[in-house]
Amino acid sequence: MSIAGDTHSILKKHGFSASKRFGQNFLKDRSVLEDIVRASGISREDTVVEIGPGLGTLTEYLAAAAGWVYAIEVDKKLIPILQENLSELDNVQIINADILKTDLNRITEGKPFRVVANLPYYITTPIIMNLLESDINCRSITVMVQKEVGDRMTAKPRTKEYGALTLAVGYHAKTTIVRKVPAGCFVPAPNVDSVVVHMEIYDEKPVRVKDEKLLFELIRGAFNQRRKTLVNALAGYAGLALSKERILAALEEIGEKATVRGEELSLQRFAELADILQS
Repeated sequence: MSIAGDTHSILKKHGFSASKRFGQNFLKDRSVLEDIVRASGISREDTVVEIGPGLGTLTEYLAAAAGWVYAIEVDKKLIPILQENLSELDNVQIINADILKTDLNRITEGKPFRVVANLPYYITTPIIMNLLESDINCRSITVMVQKEVGDRMTAKPRTKEYGALTLAVGYHAKTTIVRKVPAGCFVPAPNVDSVVVHMEIYDEKPVRVKDEKLLFELIRGAFNQRRKTLVNALAGYAGLALSKERILAALEEIGEKATVRGEELSLQRFAELADILQS
């Protein structure tokens, strides 16, 4: 029997209880596991980094599709369980480490890889942004996230979900929601539904900007107090030293009205604004 079909008995056998500290919810639904692997696009040519393998449920499916899998698990109590469950697989390396403190270039020897994971919800955004912003050879990220986070990652302008995360993710990757995953697909069941999200990393960014740091300071400032007009939000943001007059002049130059809010601007518009303010 697969690990997915034996989740409850594995937990019982080892007397293991899911840790709230590590945000553990073990995926047991085989159709979801199959969809994750399919969406990731991995083949025997690929190296995969799995974050938070848990009991090895997804790892088992990844190993069947990929050339090599690095399974990085922070909870040392799960390591012997993983070693037992995955003992017959010869293309999996289990690593006990915190992904936010792990040098993936060293582990993968700088070679291209894909990330696949059922992420702990409490630390989803830091992990995703760390992967996107690090100088690593990551080709794609396919992850299970809380539905609310997935909606924010793929939101359109002028919606309540649209914000700094949308723009940050959109700058680095083409992102799509693969499928919804009900809470009942996990042990224990979380209090929210989830979605599988696939992010194909851009070889070239979708917008050109002179000062990337300024672009993201503007984005952070715009959504720090999102109910304010963009002028008031940016003028009052500590990370920027901009006067209202300068911001108004820049908005006029890109053809935006003085009352525009951050949630109305596309990534391209923010890039145009950054270039004018930078000069």
